[in-house]
Amino acid sequence: MSQSVELIIGQSDKKIILHTKMANRHGLIAGATGTGKTISLKVLAEQFSEQGIPVFLADVKGDLASVAEKGVENPKLLDRINLLGLSPFEFKEYPVRLWDVFGELGHPLRTTVSEMGPLLLARILELNDTQAGVLNIVFRVADEQGLLLIDLKDLRAMVQFVGDHADEYTTQYGNVSKPSIGAIQRSLLTLEDQGGSNFFAEPAFDILDLMKVDSYGRGTINVLASEKLMMSPTLYSTFLLWLLSELFEELPEVGDIDKPKLVFFFDEAHLLFADAPKALLDKIELVVRLIRSKGVGVYFVTQNPIDIPDKVLGQLGNRIQHAIRAFTPKEQKAITAMAETFRQNPTIDIPTVITELKTGEALVSMLDSEGRPEVVQRALIYPPHSLIGTLSPLRRTDLIENSPFHYKYHQIIDKESAFEMLKSKVESQTVQKQTELNDKQLEKERRQAELDELKLQRERAKTEREIAKAKEKQANQVQRMAKSFLGTMSSSIGREIARGVFGSLLRKR
Repeated sequence: MSQSVELIIGQSDKKIILHTKMANRHGLIAGATGTGKTISLKVLAEQFSEQGIPVFLADVKGDLASVAEKGVENPKLLDRINLLGLSPFEFKEYPVRLWDVFGELGHPLRTTVSEMGPLLLARILELNDTQAGVLNIVFRVADEQGLLLIDLKDLRAMVQFVGDHADEYTTQYGNVSKPSIGAIQRSLLTLEDQGGSNFFAEPAFDILDLMKVDSYGRGTINVLASEKLMMSPTLYSTFLLWLLSELFEELPEVGDIDKPKLVFFFDEAHLLFADAPKALLDKIELVVRLIRSKGVGVYFVTQNPIDIPDKVLGQLGNRIQHAIRAFTPKEQKAITAMAETFRQNPTIDIPTVITELKTGEALVSMLDSEGRPEVVQRALIYPPHSLIGTLSPLRRTDLIENSPFHYKYHQIIDKESAFEMLKSKVESQTVQKQTELNDKQLEKERRQAELDELKLQRERAKTEREIAKAKEKQANQVQRMAKSFLGTMSSSIGREIARGVFGSLLRKR
């Protein structure tokens, strides 16, 4: 049965120890730029890896992936080694997996629109409350109709579908306004232009791929290339929050264990909390508070502890505080407030010392084996065994191409989802409408033919009646003429006879 191991990360008048059993109680690495935060992070990552604990960290400056290469001796490093009495000092390389949302400097790290969810997606798209509400409606309709939201074209098609049926869904779910639909579509196009099409796709990232060990039992150090990702700070911070949330939702409860199943380093942590709505802050607090029981330790790396909300800061038991520069009354006041969060050491004036620390020095307070904060110590952080600097391009290419994840995640798979289903539905409706229109046109032509035939019959009947009437009229005229002629003839003959009779009578007289 495994037991908690003591990790030595620095030295004061005694060794600074982090108990692996307390490593999932979370931690904080803070300090101004150039004071040694990166070195502290690398030392912790190396120590965790040695104990078979996988690590995930974001490489925002491009100098963390070098844990994959052996360190190289230099005068400053040699001085630190000798000062701490670490000779002989062995330089090492560690098992590393490289990841990149854009698929350029590591294996593509993708998720689906459905897995991201409307809350986090609304933050990435920087939507206001009204627009976020409409986005929630879009997700609800997709769920109810069994439409898979995998990539951005799926979501755009779904948003358009809801917009086209706004009257129907407004009655059922609430107002779906055209301006909100338009704002969401514009934000989706912007995200697509920033590389969102690479991020929202399949195959989706399997969270368990972060939790691997090599053949020697060392935990894999997963390095996310974040230099380009940092150009979109909201996307960067929301993506890491999604990853943390996925760990929380997917991993089973394990309770208190002798060492974490994974340690998660969140560099530039202040970006996570900047302008975050209350719902999101509540989600962050919930995840940080409960993910410990899943065997995950979370370490925030930031310039100043005041960047972290108090409710989250209170969950961070292991602390490495490098120098902070206080040039304004506000900064000095913040240092005083921060100093009160340490377990006090009567020999150290924390507000003064914290501004005087040299590079590589830190005020350190870890949890003891019983989970109690130890008295703060001024300590020198141990040097890393791996390379201080950047990873060579040749080594990076070798790590990517010879990784088992290269073939798993290299090719995007575009399966049938909301876009295709809605397109098919629209095409089917179009065919049906065209068929109905054709049927109506045929019916219209049939009726028109019947009307034309009826009209023709009426015209024929009319013509026949007119012909009959004309014949009748003609016959009547002939008859009248005949009568007239006969009448005339009768009158003339009568007169002639009368004249003859009367003439003869007169002559006889």
